[in-house]
Amino acid sequence: MSVEERIEDLAAAAALPRFGLSPAATATLCNVSENHTYRVEDPESGSGYALRVHRPGYRTSRQIDSELEWIDALRADGAVDTCVAVPGADGARVVEVRVDDRAARNVVLFEWLPGVAPDPEGADAVAGFRTLGAISARMHAHARAWPRPPGFDRPAWDYERTLGPRGHRGAWQAGLGIGREELAVLERLDATIARRLEAYGRPRDRFGLVHADIRLANLLVDGEHVRVIDFDDCGFGWFMYDFATTVSFMEDHPRVPELRDAWLAGYRSVAPLDAADEAELDTLVMLRRLLLVAWIGSHHTFATEAAELGAGFTAGTCALAEEYLSTH
Repeated sequence: MSVEERIEDLAAAAALPRFGLSPAATATLCNVSENHTYRVEDPESGSGYALRVHRPGYRTSRQIDSELEWIDALRADGAVDTCVAVPGADGARVVEVRVDDRAARNVVLFEWLPGVAPDPEGADAVAGFRTLGAISARMHAHARAWPRPPGFDRPAWDYERTLGPRGHRGAWQAGLGIGREELAVLERLDATIARRLEAYGRPRDRFGLVHADIRLANLLVDGEHVRVIDFDDCGFGWFMYDFATTVSFMEDHPRVPELRDAWLAGYRSVAPLDAADEAELDTLVMLRRLLLVAWIGSHHTFATEAAELGAGFTAGTCALAEEYLSTH
């Protein structure tokens, strides 16, 4: 275990009493990506929770509060069912924890939700993508109509903050396995994406508050009940970017056209979809794919999934780019 991993574990343990949990409560690491997520069990109360320890500097306390405000509104307004954040002993839902003289960590505790995520390669994938489409349509309608609270603050996922100089994941040019040939292909891809999205524009019916990571992995299906989790990336982007995130890491899978059709059918079962929006789905998929190249480059030293994908993901991205550029 690295020193940083040990610090995250200590921060998680230190946060438990701040949320009023018993001394017998335990936190077990279950996922590392932007943040460290722990499964918390409190034997004295019999309750389970998900504890999220935020990476220092990744999100401000106000940004996290804003995420929780939208989660609350989606649930309260009946758009989709979402996870419930547990307040700390002082009523705050974002708790700051400091271990020794290290940078402070923001910590959030959620009620543990029942259910399992559909398998993107399983028999229920088509039904799952139809559900994703319908959920996205409801969330987009909610985002357009919701009066955001004063001071609401979430990041943007426009071109500048994805592939541009202010990209949240760093420069895609620093991705793994990028040599001279790869750079030439991906520069052409970047330029084409920028041009098409500039033409597509950012009117209110196309650009607004989105989940920004609404994959099957972030659905919990419990019988007939479906809940949406992991709003940590929610922010302002093109609404159709939510489709691009559904096929993250599997953009070159042979089932993607079938899954795309299912997503579109689900979306249209709730709301109409303009032909111009459908026409740019591929562009937004490639935007997301190139962003993931940047994510792997900047995260492979600590995020297991990024390390496993490695340079092979860049090679696959180049192949997808050639195919996309041949028609766009």
